[in-house]
Amino acid sequence: MNHRFLEGSVYHKRFHPTSHEFTYPFYLLDINLALIDTLKNALFSQDSLNLLSFKTKDHFGSKKEFTHNVKELLEKFDLQATQEIRFITLPRMFNFVFNPISVLVLIQDKKPTHLLAEVHNYNGGNIVYPVELELDKKGLFKGQIKKDMHVSPFLDRSGMYKFVLKYSERKMDLGVTLYEDGKKKLVANFSGKALPFSVSSIVHLLSRQTFLTFGVVTRTLWQSFRLWRKNLRWYSPIKLDQTRRY
Repeated sequence: MNHRFLEGSVYHKRFHPTSHEFTYPFYLLDINLALIDTLKNALFSQDSLNLLSFKTKDHFGSKKEFTHNVKELLEKFDLQATQEIRFITLPRMFNFVFNPISVLVLIQDKKPTHLLAEVHNYNGGNIVYPVELELDKKGLFKGQIKKDMHVSPFLDRSGMYKFVLKYSERKMDLGVTLYEDGKKKLVANFSGKALPFSVSSIVHLLSRQTFLTFGVVTRTLWQSFRLWRKNLRWYSPIKLDQTRRY
């Protein structure tokens, strides 16, 4: 399977101490690492300017070649490269991007085995969570891991993340649920249908969501303002949460 775009929507819901939810249109870029040298066309570039682009420096590692950084990341977590590796992220638009979460998916025999979730916050910090996935009876791949970084000023840095992934050639669904003290605190889901990696798809996405990358920031600030008005407790990041760990 070649590179592709995933067009759909993001849904967020907080459950306590007060309910708060929203839905926004969204899209992601799904990269086949084995074909990363082909990640370019007239409107898309790798490590250079274009309408849409992918830059290695936005993600884990310090080497120029993205595949080398992935190799080092797998070694850090004592993981082996699988038959297929996908990297799913928001590309730069007009050279601007903020990625709250990107995921590296390891696939063996057409089944996801691990999900490495790269999370960025608004304080300059990032972390990678290595999540082992198991298939349940409903065909969903699930895993969980302890939270270890400040993300939102209205969330404690503690808790447990539970991931749910459904991945196929036609679509992808990714859900993250945060639990605090055994209680469901927050749900964030992305659901998107596949579009080919092509100039026509880029034109389509830009016509529908021209300022998506800017919107990620402005919408987050707007939702934060709404939460602030609800008098939720404010949490500050520790020093570790203001550094890039990967």
